[in-house]
Amino acid sequence: MHCPFCRNTDSRVIDSRTADDGTAIRRRRSCAGCGRRFTTQETVILMVAKRSGATEPFTRDKIIRGVRRACQGRPVGEDQLAILAQRVEDTIRARGVGEIPSHEVGLAILGPLRELDEVAYLRFASVYRGFESLADFEEEIASLRAVTSEPGGRPSADGKPDEPDPLPGGTGTAFREAARAR
Repeated sequence: MHCPFCRNTDSRVIDSRTADDGTAIRRRRSCAGCGRRFTTQETVILMVAKRSGATEPFTRDKIIRGVRRACQGRPVGEDQLAILAQRVEDTIRARGVGEIPSHEVGLAILGPLRELDEVAYLRFASVYRGFESLADFEEEIASLRAVTSEPGGRPSADGKPDEPDPLPGGTGTAFREAARAR
């Protein structure tokens, strides 16, 4: 570590504290050469192993960019994308490894994206899993329908299952939403 003032390489740690919810350490240092104090922050760099064999640092921005393309034209806001990227990073860091294959990053994205928006999920999954035919889409849609048709219905925005629609043509949902708004 070089002193930012005199470029001396000898410094002494005066104080250490955790930062960013425990993912980093802030250290207060004193330079042995000029005596001035400065702060450093240390973080563990999570690396992603690409299919080509190259590795690169994990970044939430790359996840947000990829998912944003899948969400284009969908009612998904930037805050929701940031939360999704944070969930993905938390999932990956919880594994406790310093390097993770890019394939596993994609798998970590699929779950939260499926909960966020099913159409965006299908778009992302079609590219990520390399859908090559209509049958691939049909299988994935059948899988989505199986999950949403389980007893209790599809989870609503508050996480509680909606009641089954009592009226034909799906009008019961509109009535329920109007009643909730009152």
